[in-house]
Amino acid sequence: MKLNVAVSRLRSRLGITLVVLAATIAAAVALNHSAPTSVADQNPNNTLCKGHIDKGKADPDDPDSGVVSYTFACSQPITGYSVMPDKAATGFETEVFGTDPATKEVLATDAFSCAGEQPGWGVNCTGADVGSWHPITSTFTIDGDVCTEPRVDPLLLVTFATVTAGKAAQYIAGPFDLGRPRGCPKSSRNGKTRIPADTTESTTGDVAPIS
Repeated sequence: MKLNVAVSRLRSRLGITLVVLAATIAAAVALNHSAPTSVADQNPNNTLCKGHIDKGKADPDDPDSGVVSYTFACSQPITGYSVMPDKAATGFETEVFGTDPATKEVLATDAFSCAGEQPGWGVNCTGADVGSWHPITSTFTIDGDVCTEPRVDPLLLVTFATVTAGKAAQYIAGPFDLGRPRGCPKSSRNGKTRIPADTTESTTGDVAPIS
């Protein structure tokens, strides 16, 4: 009799354990399905930027320099960027502003101050841009005609810096290829970029310049 009672109690406890286990598994599955999607793409290191360059209008005061107009926009906020051409930059704009993609108006919240050696291999700018694909447009100059082969093909690197609880953190995204200048005659090198398009997502996207 006592053995039958013990077995009955054991079966009862085992049944309760299995019910609890099943409920736990069901809750875990439900939680997994209701969990929010990953926010990894919000990591500033994963910022995506797209842009292009154009042959700019010649400067009548410096006819021997080629003007390169660059335009880019990023998915997330940035606090700095570097444009790195493969030809020495002989000059550049020191104050750069972003624009509202809808109204095309200049935004005081999207502003950068730029510096670098002249001639040099980088235009380095610090400031702030709120992201959300706000276009940033500016220029730099190189020696000679922008359309002369090999044509300039600058890379873009962006940064985002924060200070939390007294600790500074900096994030870097890129490089992004801004491609060869638009507005030049076709040549045998058309379509070739410093970062091969077949190995990475093309970043030479259509970003509207300041009108």
